[in-house]
Amino acid sequence: MSKFEFKMPKLGESITEAAIITWFKNIGDTIEEDEMLLEVATDKVDSEVPSNVSGVVTEILYKANDVIKIGETVAIIKISDDVTPTKIETESRSALEIAPMKKKTSRPIPIQQLASPSFSTSNSNIFYSPLIIKIAKEHHISFEELARIPASGNEGRLRKSDVFNYLGEGRPFKFAQAISQDPTAYRIPQLNFDKGLGKVIEMDRMRQMIADHMVYSKHTSPHVTAYVEADLTNMVIWRNANKVAFQEKYGERLTFTPLFVEAVAKAVKDFPNINASVDGNTIIVKEDVNIGMATALPSGNLIVPVVKNADTKNLKALAKNVNELSNKARENNLKADDIQGGTFTISNVGTFGSVMGTPIINQPEVAILALGIIKKRPEVMTTEKGDEIAIRSMMYLSLSFDHRVVDGFLGGSFVRRVADYFEQFDMNRKI
Repeated sequence: MSKFEFKMPKLGESITEAAIITWFKNIGDTIEEDEMLLEVATDKVDSEVPSNVSGVVTEILYKANDVIKIGETVAIIKISDDVTPTKIETESRSALEIAPMKKKTSRPIPIQQLASPSFSTSNSNIFYSPLIIKIAKEHHISFEELARIPASGNEGRLRKSDVFNYLGEGRPFKFAQAISQDPTAYRIPQLNFDKGLGKVIEMDRMRQMIADHMVYSKHTSPHVTAYVEADLTNMVIWRNANKVAFQEKYGERLTFTPLFVEAVAKAVKDFPNINASVDGNTIIVKEDVNIGMATALPSGNLIVPVVKNADTKNLKALAKNVNELSNKARENNLKADDIQGGTFTISNVGTFGSVMGTPIINQPEVAILALGIIKKRPEVMTTEKGDEIAIRSMMYLSLSFDHRVVDGFLGGSFVRRVADYFEQFDMNRKI
């Protein structure tokens, strides 16, 4: 019998660590090749990880909620000497091999012992590990600044990756100052609200991450929202007339979403600076046009699967891609790669009956488009006979954009161009 070190596998591009959610096997249990060993979480996606060998689990090195680097050994499986790991595992082990993780014996340091007396925070129970303190000193990060970095660790602990992500974003809280002792200075009031009585519901991990992401986005990007309305009558008539034939020909449902994605991708090509992110004092204009679709999960939480290279796909490919991602979201089967790499996001708030919305930017993007409900309304139309009233299918579009890098001209021109593509839809288009 020999020991096989089961390592945390690569779970997607740019994923460097994962949190263990649960173990499906205990010490002493037998496991077959491709049988699920554990479930892990990366960002917003939970993934089940199968074993690459058959044998007996003899050691489990980490427990639930531990955050593990990709390539770390997480379990030991005893296998027969005549059994070898699968080719994928054998090839990846050399690339993922890293030094064994040493147990940290240093106690985390309470911020109260380190921060200046004048500094205060809404969370008085903040602890920083010696590693975080070391990194902060190397980069001259004050505790006032450190306390404002969004933390993703267990129980709100700040992790090394949080600090390096913050540094990569240009240190938006670099000039955070201690609360002034000047009695005339403005202070955030420490109000003791009566929160009332009722059923107490603990936020799940995904809801906490969404909350942090939304607050961070509003704090980082000065949001401005531009509104236009569009006449979708031609698009609605064409889609209703062709959806059955489209499904019979291609085996895919023809919803409005691929039509929306197609028009947005064309507008992004017309205004490439909307397809960007901010890196400190620089703007990164993305070459790929990857359109994220804000999607509600069965749990009610929000996730954004991404249609990659939307500008290069025809309607058939877009419909197939959209349907696959939507089905995965409904079945909680989205993988890490499905939500990575977005450059621009659309949120179809009309799905829930909303007339319009003011969406929050999906960081690190610089804009997000909300599409309201398609509603029939009487509209004044200019015809050869003059002005006439007609029943038209109308929609409000609202674009929230980051005013640090997107000005009113760009934001307004872009959302107007999307509306133009909606209105100029070719009713004679062949499927």
